[in-house]
This record gives sequence, structure tokens and C-alpha cells, in this order.
Amino acid sequence: MEKEGGKSVVVAVVTEPQFAQRYREYLEKEKLLDRQHRVEKMPDGTVALPVRGETLPEQHLQELRSRVAPGSTCMLTQLLNPVPSKKAQVCSPAQRLCLRVRRWVEDRGGTWSDELEADLPRSWQLHGNLLLLSEDSFQATQWRSLEPELWEIVASALGVQRLAKRGRVLPDGTRTPSVTLLLGDHGWVEHMDNGIQYKFDVTQCMFSFGNITEKLRVASLSCVGEVLVDLYAGIGYFTLPFLVHAGAAFVHACEWNPYAVVALRNNLEINGVLDRCQIHFGDNRKLKLTDTADRVNLGLIPSSEEGWPIACQVLRKDVGGILHIHQNVESFSGKNFQLSGCSNMGKEQWPYPQKIITNKRGNGTSRDFRGGMLPSASKPEWHRWAKSAETRIAELLHQVHGKRWRTRILHVHPVKSYAPHVDHVVLDLECRPCPLLG
Repeated sequence: MEKEGGKSVVVAVVTEPQFAQRYREYLEKEKLLDRQHRVEKMPDGTVALPVRGETLPEQHLQELRSRVAPGSTCMLTQLLNPVPSKKAQVCSPAQRLCLRVRRWVEDRGGTWSDELEADLPRSWQLHGNLLLLSEDSFQATQWRSLEPELWEIVASALGVQRLAKRGRVLPDGTRTPSVTLLLGDHGWVEHMDNGIQYKFDVTQCMFSFGNITEKLRVASLSCVGEVLVDLYAGIGYFTLPFLVHAGAAFVHACEWNPYAVVALRNNLEINGVLDRCQIHFGDNRKLKLTDTADRVNLGLIPSSEEGWPIACQVLRKDVGGILHIHQNVESFSGKNFQLSGCSNMGKEQWPYPQKIITNKRGNGTSRDFRGGMLPSASKPEWHRWAKSAETRIAELLHQVHGKRWRTRILHVHPVKSYAPHVDHVVLDLECRPCPLLG
């Protein structure tokens, strides 16, 4: 599309009404038809079909005249302020972005290509007036020469004021997101989730929309009067639902990312639960707490295994508690799960006959895998991983406390698909000390 005297102009090929359908089919086949604007009826009764580009090459005009519709009138015209097609009027945000960016590139004298179109984002995260682009978008070298004005066009097309682009999570232990701020002067955002307000800096802290099902599940648990240890608290993804909705009496929140700790403290305050939480800043493997927790949350992926010994350490010695263990599990047939430090004990960890048990306290779900019945949504790989994790936890409990404990799988709950054939799941594991005999 061009502009003439401030008005929009598109090129169209004109013919008689009886030949219009043949013209349309040819132009569509050759990918020359402009689908963003309507076919128009001219004052003399002819029909104008908008075409892509600044003109229609002569070879196509000759093909229309001689083969497609012999004897037809075939001429080019310009349509001033053409009417957008119905498709263009109801286009998706991704389509709207493509149209705006393409028009802007061509208005600057640039060449649009299939490579550039394929490089545009199809999805993104929206945090208030900040939009976070995916890492696989805007990678072509041609974009570099169009910055920084490009980001203003993108933000305008998508109706935001700030723009950032996500990179891969840095392997620095704190899972710092590699995020570049493209437009705007800061990365702080606000997000409301199930009645809980979160504030954080997207350039320094992780936030996963995919964890919403687990946060809702956590919020529905009955934790009244319980003390909880959250070993990977972050900005409060699970700490806050446990406090605000599940009714936990107190939470010990462990986190070693200093930016996340600042956000966590702020979020605890704005949600009115700061007095019921103690933040432990630093490496949770050095945590001094013992004999404290009724429940431990281990919300780290791809694996929270390094936190299992400390999780066993903080459980109450007298009655034990529940572990919520997060893990990425690969779903390939025949995969053999072997956790680090895990040996084959060859013994049942729960010393009594097992049945399918309904969980009356709302601590997880109602089925015990030992009864031989898997939830309908589960996968065999989840079950095998859960059994391996249970065996390892039983070993650790014995080592830490010097006596045997009973362990019972309450539930394996899917959180989200993390990657092809990789599922983020949570194991709810009940751990109780065995009574001393005699």
C-alpha cells in the first residue's frame, strides 16, 4: 500500500463482472491477490480486484488477457482509501502486527520477505502495559537496521507502552531470566492472579503463566494451622497462595536471588501477610531449620532433587508431613528412572497393606498409586518417577532422622507441558515416622 497526499492507495486490476471470478482464482493461485482490501465495483460497472505490491507485472496482465479470460478488459487502476476486507477488520493481534510492521518497512523503502514475516512473534506474555516477546522472534539481521523505531511500531500495533524480549534462562543457579528491555525505562510490572497481587521486575525475576493450575490447586488446599517451608519461593508464586487462600499459619520462604527477595518481601506486604512469613535469603541447602514443617513445597524445575535432604530435615519429627515435589518428567516409553543416590531398597516403604484411599483432609487427591489405579490423566512415566522419588525420600528420611518412616504417594498432578515429551508434574508425598515397637 502506498500513500498519496495523506490518503491510502492500492493498485487493482479491472475487468468485467463475468470475468471477475476467473481473475480472482488466478491472482490467488499466484499469491498476488490483496486479501486485506475488498473487491470494489467501479462507477462504469466493472470490477476492481486489489493486488499486492506497487503494480502488476506485464506477464500476468498478458496471461489474464490471453489465457485466463480471453476477450476481457484488463487494465490497472488505483483505489484511493480502499475498504478493508472483513478478514482485515477482524484480524488477530498477530495479523495486525504483521500488517503494521510490513507497511512500515515498505514505506521506508525496505523489502518485505517471507523470512521477515516468519520471524514475527505469534504469541507473547502481557504484563499490564509491558509486552514480553518470545526469544525466537525478531532474529533476522535486517531488523537491526530498523531499531529503535521498530519497537515503537510493534508496541503501537499491540497496544502497549513498554516492550521486552525474553532470552534463555541463565544457568546461574538463581534461574535469572535473560530479558532485554527494548522500549521503556524499567521492567517492573504488576500482575493479579487469583486475587493475589504480584509485583516484580521481568528483567530479573521469573514468572510462569503455565503454573496457574498448580497455584489454584495450592490455594484450594486446607493448611489451616500448618507451618510450611517453601524451599524455592521466588517472588511468592506458591508462598502467597498458601498464606492468602490455603490458610497456612506461617511460611518459611527460602530464596537466593536478591531481586526475587525484594519482590517477595514487597508482595507479602501488599497482600497483607508479611507478619506470617520469614524470608531466608541464601542457599537453602544451608538452612538451619529442623523439626518445623507440616508441609514442604519444592517448586523447582527441571528437578528439585538437591533440596530433598533439607526437605526431610525440616519435617516435624513427631508427626511428619506432606512434600510437594516438582519435576520435569520425560514421557518416552521404556525410560528407566534412576535418581542420583538412589539404591534399590527392595522393601515396601509403607509397612501396612495398601488400598485405594480417599484423602479426607484435602491434602492432595484421593488415589494412592499403590492400589494399582492410576488417575485417568496420568502417564506411566509419571508413576515410575514417583515411585523412584518415594524410594529415595524414604532413604533420606531414615538417614536424617535415624529411624524408618512411612511414605505414601497421594497424587501426581500435571502442571503443564514443558517441552515435547516433557511434562512438569508435582508429586504429593505423605511422610510419617513409624511408631517405635515395644
